[in-house]
Amino acid sequence: MTRRESDLAPSGDVAGDDVGLVTPIADDGERRAEVSLRPSSLSSFVGQRELVSHLDIVLRSARARGQVCDHLLFAGPPGLGKTSLAAIVAHEMDAALRVTSGPVLARPGDLVALLSDLRDGEVLFIDEIHRLGRAVEEVLYPAMEDRRLDVMIGRGPSARAIRLDLGAFTLIGATTRTGLVAAPLRDRFGFVGQLDLYDAQELSVIVTRSASLLGVTIVEDAARVIAGRSRGTPRIANRLLRRVRDFAAVREEPVVDGAVAAAALDLFGVDEVGLDKIDRRILGLLCGPFSGQPVGLVTLAHACGEEPATIEDAYEPYLLREGFLVRTPRGRLATERGYRHVGRTPPGGGLV
Repeated sequence: MTRRESDLAPSGDVAGDDVGLVTPIADDGERRAEVSLRPSSLSSFVGQRELVSHLDIVLRSARARGQVCDHLLFAGPPGLGKTSLAAIVAHEMDAALRVTSGPVLARPGDLVALLSDLRDGEVLFIDEIHRLGRAVEEVLYPAMEDRRLDVMIGRGPSARAIRLDLGAFTLIGATTRTGLVAAPLRDRFGFVGQLDLYDAQELSVIVTRSASLLGVTIVEDAARVIAGRSRGTPRIANRLLRRVRDFAAVREEPVVDGAVAAAALDLFGVDEVGLDKIDRRILGLLCGPFSGQPVGLVTLAHACGEEPATIEDAYEPYLLREGFLVRTPRGRLATERGYRHVGRTPPGGGLV
């Protein structure tokens, strides 16, 4: 196999707005900035120790046999490194990387054209693979199992089926919703890796490494401040680091210490536990106008001025995980911690 230039720019994410500073969804500009901060090998990948050790075994075994790597599926919340791992797999296998996303492959013909153009040994990365249409998805089944494509030529009585043989390739899928990946597709992946949120120490290492690549002089306590407000997500940590860098440059601070980092993030509205303006708006509504009563997703989204999908996918998971709100069959309720965080007293003075 020969290594060609890899296209590392992922596609298919929804762009976030400027008030959602800590959401894990990246726009095109931030994706390009993140490419330069991504690790290029498994040895330089921080965190996900169990997944990395398993993946190392899979890749070493494939190289020892002189074969392509088995098909891989990476699952987990946005911003944890699924695209980075796909690029690392291509690098470790000395192969070219093709990148696309589920929403882009709207018709079976789109996927057929892409698969038939793959060269022997190449890696195909499909981001948001759970968003593939059923007809498109079915094209993948024989391609993954038998390395062939069954294509219909013509229509009506004159239509005929032809079989196209494919070269050896590795398909890497990424999903933020494993449950939406159809079972027949999921079962065809030889390895499924679940990415978990990072702890503060791992994020501190990532922030320090990224600061070095960005030419930012940062001290350890500043890295810890940024890591502590990053919601367990490297993408957010790198985003906040760039905002701290901007703040330090404008204030002519030659070194970013803990005080500078805290002042910068306070200015941008990211508090000590990583909540931003929209998070606090959600809690303010649940603890204010809707206090003590369950609120439906659509009602909450309209009151916040956001789309329901944005609330559900970008903000609610962290608020749930950190115990700021709970979901009930009738709607969302703020917890005691949520009330305390926005400076209010829960109804009855206890847990809601």
